[in-house]
Amino acid sequence: MTDHAELIQRRQRLLGKSYRLFYQQPLYPVKGEGVWLYEADGKRYLDAYNNVVSVGHCHPKVVDAICKQASQLNTHTRYLHDTILNYAERLLARFPTHLNNLTMTCSGSEANDLALRIAREVTGNSIALVTRWAYHGTTSSIAELSPSLGISVGQHVRTFAAPDTFRCQGKWLDSLKLTLDNLTLKGLKPAALIMDGVFSSDGVFVPPADEIQQAVDWVRQAGGIYIADEVQSGFARTGNHFWGFEGYRLQPDMVTIGKPMGNGHPVAGLVARSDLLDQFGEKQRYFNTFGGNPVSCAAANAVLDVIEDEQLQMNAQHQGQRLQHNLEKLAARYLSIGDIRGSGLFYGVELVKDRESLAPATELASMIVNAMRQAGVLISATGPDANVLKIRPPLVFTEEHVDLLTDTLDKVLLRFEGCY
Repeated sequence: MTDHAELIQRRQRLLGKSYRLFYQQPLYPVKGEGVWLYEADGKRYLDAYNNVVSVGHCHPKVVDAICKQASQLNTHTRYLHDTILNYAERLLARFPTHLNNLTMTCSGSEANDLALRIAREVTGNSIALVTRWAYHGTTSSIAELSPSLGISVGQHVRTFAAPDTFRCQGKWLDSLKLTLDNLTLKGLKPAALIMDGVFSSDGVFVPPADEIQQAVDWVRQAGGIYIADEVQSGFARTGNHFWGFEGYRLQPDMVTIGKPMGNGHPVAGLVARSDLLDQFGEKQRYFNTFGGNPVSCAAANAVLDVIEDEQLQMNAQHQGQRLQHNLEKLAARYLSIGDIRGSGLFYGVELVKDRESLAPATELASMIVNAMRQAGVLISATGPDANVLKIRPPLVFTEEHVDLLTDTLDKVLLRFEGCY
């Protein structure tokens, strides 16, 4: 059996130290099935974090679709193929009618990069607006829009406060308005406002619809467009809706998608108004060698099949309600739980040192995440202070899995509360 320490040493030597690992004791899974990950010794872990495999690890229908198409043909989109067209028809039918074109990429980062290029081209403006701890991707231009990566934002980026529904509900709009006013004073205009359907990196926030509507209205009045980043919150994750932006009753100009789109196969895309893509195409060219290849589209089609056939949006809604109920019972017992927020199977549990100061309990969050891993349940932490437990399981979670997750969290909280 390969030693974990040996693997870590090889990884650092071969891949470099910039690649980060989860948990103090990194996980070494060798098999995935449904909601479970298995290590070589047979120990299994309940995966309550990985939304890439949203229909479950190694779902047979997705695996079969990939294998079947890979055995026939895989090539780029410069040739005709019906798979990408069939997928585009199915996917676009799930969007408002004005969002009528699809451009496929390999990652959410690429999709956001393309969306930003289009926004800057069609508006003639350069400034991108993002929240202060946003994450939108890793390409050079998009990393500058991702302050959570720990780098300085670019000169053509402005940040504003996240919609914190726990400490200062509604105050974020003042921050955005001030940012827009400062741009006006300098004779500048925004190209785009990019916002997550669920503000994940900022701390898992789902603000009121009227606040998001106001933000979008202001940016459009100032000359910018609205890009909905659905890479994490899309594909039925929020339960009540297929896309996060639907919960805000909004009509985006462009939508970026990725992560769960191929259930682990690297496929992503940009859905946009055709007039925006037409204007962009008159001035610039875009081509993605692997974006929209037949194997990727077969995987993506299979994911839609599974979501529909297994009614996973409804399941996310029902299991999310149970998850919230269970978490609220824990909050009544443990004073370190300051807030619970989310939707569907996407929840954040904010930990605080006390309920008066609301000081973030960063150390406690780290202890809990690692203790949960030792107990066989995988979650993570997010937010500027890394004190928000991030719970984002596959959409195939059942009541049994929800209860196992919260029962384990109960035991871990009992062990560690007061020890920080």
